[in-house]
Amino acid sequence: MFYNRFKLVFTIALFFVSFLGLSQVELKGKVIDSDYVLPVENASVYIKNTTIGTISNSDGRFVLLVPSEHQNDTLVVSSIGFKSFKVRVSEYDGSKDIFLEEDIASLDEIVIVADPRPTTGNGIVLKALERLSENLPDSAYLQKGFLRHKERNSLEFKWLIESAITVYDSGYGAKSTEHLKVNVDEMRKSYDLRDVDSIFSYVSYRNRNTKRNKLKAQDIRRNEVSKEQLVKSIKWNDTRVNGLQNLFQGKLNLLRNAQDTKALFGKDILTTHQFKMDTLLADDGRKIYKIKIDESADFVGLGTKGIYNEGYKAQGWLFIYYDNYAIKKVEYELVAASKAQKSRSKRLLGTQINHKLVINYIEYNDKMYPNYFYYETPKLVNVGLKTNKKVSQKEIDRYNREERYYSTVQEILFSEIISDREIVQSELNSKPWNMDIFLSKPYNKEFWKNYNVLLESEEDEQLIDDLSQRASLFKD
Repeated sequence: MFYNRFKLVFTIALFFVSFLGLSQVELKGKVIDSDYVLPVENASVYIKNTTIGTISNSDGRFVLLVPSEHQNDTLVVSSIGFKSFKVRVSEYDGSKDIFLEEDIASLDEIVIVADPRPTTGNGIVLKALERLSENLPDSAYLQKGFLRHKERNSLEFKWLIESAITVYDSGYGAKSTEHLKVNVDEMRKSYDLRDVDSIFSYVSYRNRNTKRNKLKAQDIRRNEVSKEQLVKSIKWNDTRVNGLQNLFQGKLNLLRNAQDTKALFGKDILTTHQFKMDTLLADDGRKIYKIKIDESADFVGLGTKGIYNEGYKAQGWLFIYYDNYAIKKVEYELVAASKAQKSRSKRLLGTQINHKLVINYIEYNDKMYPNYFYYETPKLVNVGLKTNKKVSQKEIDRYNREERYYSTVQEILFSEIISDREIVQSELNSKPWNMDIFLSKPYNKEFWKNYNVLLESEEDEQLIDDLSQRASLFKD
């Protein structure tokens, strides 16, 4: 969004929970663009000098639980390109609208220094990558967060998982594959009503160790495969493509894993990416570069085992602080660019955008910690009906466009950072560290009363409600 083109109006309703014994204050709000009267997505709402915070959803709404001991702390509402709104939590008047005024950044007078400031987009990004070891956490820490994993076609939700997770990271200097762990602590929701019809997953699973005489999806009919076989193959494919391991330990964790071999933002970054300086904005009084991500000479590839995940061009934006070159936000998309990938994406996925990633960072104790992940990717469920066999109309209907093309979205909001060495070590040794988000767990009502979650959009809320009703009928 081009936030510098308009002003924002925030209408925030604050509800204090006054029941005895409860230690939370609940803040609810809605973010609105005053010029266009449209909701503003991804506005930051947080308590100053803490990691307690959230973001607004696609409707501009949010909800935030704040421990009561922070009632005298400062509530901050911010958006890149505008002056931040700040008020003491206990003094906030929810009956008044809050206007965020545009904050225009200007370059300082030129000062000759020993380390000249880069003037091109490529130069600024390379400088930012050089500074990752200074700006990212360099010692072990824990983060507590909320995960929402959802899958849908164009008609309805098929699958939803909501979980509380803990992430352990030993710091930027260590490999994430060896020193980054994730544990699924609690489960809030788990509905799986996919039609258990993923012939593609079944064929891929069967062919995973086969080099010759491979199965073809068009030769497989649903009634020829048992439910147990399909469930096993779907779980295998889910973990391979949509597990937390890929998101945290893979190439798409662009900054954290920039030191890895063949990293997307590694030493050869300019062979697959180009960066152009767009404008200079402001974020909470600090200047911030807005850098456009553009394609380069070579294609981008992810090297996913068993999947043709190559032949992309990159596009999007980087937001980099002017003073210390810390990267505040990444908006990153991989779009089909090679002839082979364009054909594959159109035929199998129904879209040319194969990967859409947003990562927001929050500054805490002079280091930049990941605060919010959004990852969206199309998912291959079936590959079309190509067979000489006589099939029913129901079999044909499974392959229409609305039913055929699926997408998966993963969102993670972190609301707590723990850097105390004793606590970090204690949790490291005591947790099972199982990152399987597909493993069912019992619902813990008391836990979720005091845990920050991402607010659903109105559309998602309706789709989730429909999904939960269908799930009940299915179980009966």
